[in-house]
Order: sequence, then C-alpha cells, then structure tokens
Amino acid sequence: MSIQTIGSFENILKTADAQKWARTADFERKLTIPPELEIKNNDLPNLDLFKADNNRSFTEMLVDSMSEVNKLQSEANVAMEKLASGESKNLHETMLAVEKADIAFKTMNQVRLKVIEAYKEIMRMQI
Repeated sequence: MSIQTIGSFENILKTADAQKWARTADFERKLTIPPELEIKNNDLPNLDLFKADNNRSFTEMLVDSMSEVNKLQSEANVAMEKLASGESKNLHETMLAVEKADIAFKTMNQVRLKVIEAYKEIMRMQI
C-alpha cells in the first residue's frame, strides 16, 4: 500500500460524517433459531428454589433443595427399573433422568461441603 493511498484514506475519514452514516445504516438484525433448537418452558428445570424469598430461612431452602434432589433420584430409579423390566424402551430419557439426579446430587454434596467448611471456619474464630 503506497503512502498516497494511506493519505487518501485519511482524507476520506476526515470528511466522513459518522452520524449521517449511522442514521442511514440498517442495524436491525434478526436472529433466527431453528425450531428444533428452540427451548420451551417445559424443557427448563424448576428454578423456584433459587428465587429470592425473604420469608424462607436458609434451613428451609436446604430442606427444599434436598427434597428436590431426592425426588430426582427417585425418578431416576423408576426410569432405570422401567428400562430394566422392559416396560420402557427409551434409553435416552432414562439416561437424562440419571444424569439430572447425578448432577443434582453432586451439587448438593458441594453445598454440604461448603457449609461444613464455613462452620469449621466460624468455630476457629477467636471471640
């Protein structure tokens, strides 16, 4: 690129009216999602446990979370029993139920470990 070309670019940039260009430019872009990738409300997990509620204590939240984990594990057990007995032939749904239960259990275990760690830290504090 020659020096003359760079100089002409500088002149173009100096004379360009960015506001005029921005008004004429079409910035509207539409994102189209294929129907098979759309997320429906019934596909989302129950996130009610994570909503802020001033009336619930930490203990109540933990008890609710543990009952939700227990429910997911029960559903996974039922799905595995149905698959093993031949009542259900859908391996994918069974694996999804098992993985949901596994992730929920691992998450609950991590929360448990953090609570125990926080308790130990409080016990080590000097009064």
